Amino acid sequence: MSKMANKKLHFLITAGGTREYIDPVRFISNASSGQMGIALARAALQAGHTVTLITAPTALKPPKEAQIIAVQTSEQMFCAVKDVFSDCDILIMAAAVSDYKPAKTSPFKLKKQQNELVLHLVPTRDILAWAGRHKQPTQRVVGFALEDRDLFANAEEKLRKKHLDMIVANAPTAIGANASVLHVKTPDSEWQTLPWADKIRHADELIKMIEYLSRKATNNP
Repeated sequence: MSKMANKKLHFLITAGGTREYIDPVRFISNASSGQMGIALARAALQAGHTVTLITAPTALKPPKEAQIIAVQTSEQMFCAVKDVFSDCDILIMAAAVSDYKPAKTSPFKLKKQQNELVLHLVPTRDILAWAGRHKQPTQRVVGFALEDRDLFANAEEKLRKKHLDMIVANAPTAIGANASVLHVKTPDSEWQTLPWADKIRHADELIKMIEYLSRKATNNP
């Protein structure tokens, strides 16, 4: 078990990219591979904790020791997080949840026509903001920020507005990559950079940081 850990924690971790369906066979999604979320789940398990992993579609195999909840859409992921959240100590939202979804989903496959097809998109529910509002004093909520402009400023705004305990920021080059650079911040600390490394190593480091946050929460509820 990690030297940082004082007790067994229940981690609720999300992974993968959600799918927002236009019709039964077409959907809006993103290029998330799910690597980071699954690496975090493995690292938490190796540190001796229990893990509930809510995963959107991914080609990767999740760890057998975790409780797996498979979802596809952002709404399904929201419902799954809401169902488990009160029982977890830590929520890590590593999934790439779609910001928008079609206002209506056709029950039948849309046929190709000569006319333009215009999609009306509406915002999805903000899972991270919901968790930040509903967390208990001893719970910790960790979010990810993928930013292509003003990375630090935008990530800090997300940290503050969504009442998070930690934000992990990276650039779009991290999507689908085996390695990346991460930047980590808590409300009462400066930015810390985790240099270029594979996601397995970064996951180990993040779990240690989160264990420390949990200890502070337990000691200062």
